[in-house]
Amino acid sequence: MRLLEFFVLEVTARSAADLLDIHPNSAALFYTKIRQVITYYLEQEATEIFDGQVELDESYFGGVRKGKRGRGAAGKVAVFGILKRGGKVYTKVVSDTKSATLLPVIINKIAPDSIVYTDYYRSYNALDVSGFYHERINHSLLFSEGKNHINGIENFWNQAKRVLRKYNGIPKESFPLFLKECEFRFNYGTPKQQFKTLRFWCQI
Repeated sequence: MRLLEFFVLEVTARSAADLLDIHPNSAALFYTKIRQVITYYLEQEATEIFDGQVELDESYFGGVRKGKRGRGAAGKVAVFGILKRGGKVYTKVVSDTKSATLLPVIINKIAPDSIVYTDYYRSYNALDVSGFYHERINHSLLFSEGKNHINGIENFWNQAKRVLRKYNGIPKESFPLFLKECEFRFNYGTPKQQFKTLRFWCQI
């Protein structure tokens, strides 16, 4: 129970082990198990279709080089995010951010006739001839124009990177678990709600 409390409060496994006087490997294993449970349940929820007003954006995590999309993102993990305004976020690690990769995810997750908001990244050009109402914001000129913005999904990326920054590097094979942890924290509100949900999911 104490380890679960520390996890919800974003205390690292090593710090939790020190505070509880247990072996660091035991705390790390428990944290991994929690992330696996989170991933399992979020994957069950992934069939939920978003509708209404939806924001789309891609981001990059990790790596040793800072850079723009594409070639400048060498060594980084590409991630695609979909946010229903006033609702939940959905994330997916992708091999690349080409239109052929992102469009199937969009079609499977968003109801036709929804309003989708994106920036001017070329991979979203295909949405102009799809079954969605497509609005675009030019970030080189402004960040929002009335309802036309992607501030919600960008806020999620900032929150996720803040959570993950304290780990000083995450192995690529483990990154999807950490990403789903960030998705869970965003979707399940307050620490109290997160703790209650995880107790139920983990049957503690």
